[in-house]
Parts: sequence; C-alpha cells; structure tokens
Amino acid sequence: MAPLRDTAHAKINLFLHVTGRRNDGYHLLDSLAVFAGAGDELTLSSADKNAQHNLTIQGPFSTLLSKDEDSDNLVLKAARALQAEAQKNGISLDALPAADIILEKHLPVASGIGGGSADAACALRLLCQFWHIDLKHAHTVAPTLGADVPVCLAQQATRMEGIGEILTPSPALPSMGMLLVNPGVSVSTPSIFKRLAITNGITKRPPLSLPRDGWNTLEELVTFLRTTGNDLQAHAIAQEPVISTVIDLLHTLPGVHFSRMSGSGATCFALFKSASEAQKASQMLAAHPASKSWWQWAGPVL
Repeated sequence: MAPLRDTAHAKINLFLHVTGRRNDGYHLLDSLAVFAGAGDELTLSSADKNAQHNLTIQGPFSTLLSKDEDSDNLVLKAARALQAEAQKNGISLDALPAADIILEKHLPVASGIGGGSADAACALRLLCQFWHIDLKHAHTVAPTLGADVPVCLAQQATRMEGIGEILTPSPALPSMGMLLVNPGVSVSTPSIFKRLAITNGITKRPPLSLPRDGWNTLEELVTFLRTTGNDLQAHAIAQEPVISTVIDLLHTLPGVHFSRMSGSGATCFALFKSASEAQKASQMLAAHPASKSWWQWAGPVL
C-alpha cells in the first residue's frame, strides 16, 4: 500500500481556566482550543510481517524524544492501545498488522501546544485508515492517552471541559493569523499543576458563557479573551521567567491584538488580523537579540 500521511497540528489554548480538582487528583479545566498551521508530520506504512510497531523520529526536535518500544512515547502508546481496543471489539490480530511510523518532529517538546498529544491523535487517525476500522475506536482510546488527545483527534476549534473529555464545537471565530514563540525551555505540565495545587491557586469564577453566534471580528474575540486568563501562566513564569520576556516582546510588535501563554507553557502566542501580518511581526521579532535561539512560527489559525 502507498504510505499514509497526516499532520499533527499545534493546539493553542486561547484561554485556560482550572475550575476544580477531583478526588483522584485530576484537575478540571475550561479552555478554548484552536489549531495552528504549524505541526509535526506522520507517515505510516506496512511493517514486516509479525514485526512490532516501529517508530522512526526525525526532524529538528527529534533528539528530545525516545522511540523505544518500552518508552513513554505517545505514538507507540497510541498504536498499542488502539490495537488492544480493536481486538477487544472482536477484530482479529491478523487484521491489525504492525506499522512503520515516521514522525517528523517540528514542534518543540513539552511546550504547551499539545505536540505529543497531537502526534498520538494523528497516529490514531492513520491507524484507523490503515486497519480499515471505525474511528470510534480511536475516540474510545484517546482519553486514556492524555487530556489533550481527544481534542486533537478532530483538530477543530473546540471548548474543552472536564479533564479534557467534554468537547463542544467552538462558536464561529474570525479569520486571523497567529505568531507562536517558544524561548527554548521545556516546561513539565505535572510540575506546573503540582505548584498550582501547593499554592491552592484555583481561581473561583462564575460559569463562563461563550456567545452562541461567535465573534465576527478579531476585536470582538480579543474583548472576550481579556475577560479570561491562563491560570497556569503565572506558575510557569515562576519556573521559567523568560516566558514573561516573550509575552512582553509580543506586546510590542506591530499589528498585535492579543498575546498570552498557551497551555502549561512555555510557548506563547500573539493574534493578528491575518497570517501575513503575523509573518511580518515574526520577521521583526527575529531581529531582536533576545530571540536568536527562540523557535518561531507564523501563519494562519485553522
């Protein structure tokens, strides 16, 4: 068969509220997630008969990931979990042959934009195609792999609630461009949530309503976003102060309408009226001495 290809797009949290904590330790969230044109690339093809799933990682951030079968790499976890789920539903192992998967890692690792989760979701989509099985099996498996994996399956603007399993399509969003910047530091999501728990930093808020008809303009969206926040941003800055430097610089760029950190960091985003304006701002930021080692991407919001 011809190789199957797909893109694991970066997930950006326009806002991220921590609304509570369950007895099992999992935090409850409320977030509006969108997807950027930036992403990792996955290619899947048939492996040798009776072989194990094989993962090859390449690309600029490949050295930061493990491809061992016993590692915590989410792509391999996704492949094994989906295979087990399909077998549990009566699909024979012979109909679920092993796959060779190539992951081109273009997104920074542990950066708050769902790279690993997007990779896992992409692997689930490709394996469903490869095995000719219903995508419902991927939807069953996705929540077991991480809070961001369910939303990354569809890669569409979505409101996320609960521990990431309650998904509602976003109201209409305006066309806009985005600049992503990562200052070259990795932030551990568990460490940020641990700090949140230690400081009892859950902000009490009234229920948040999103406009049913959405936002017609970027200005309308930004007005709404200014009533929200990222409850993890201050904790990430305490761990990696350079995040504050990034946000401050983004505020100074021409044409920028809004900037904030995504997820648990350290990647930050800025919103513009168009992809071309975001790209012009990226060129200006690249000339700043502080940004020489930073990862940047500019383009459209999907």
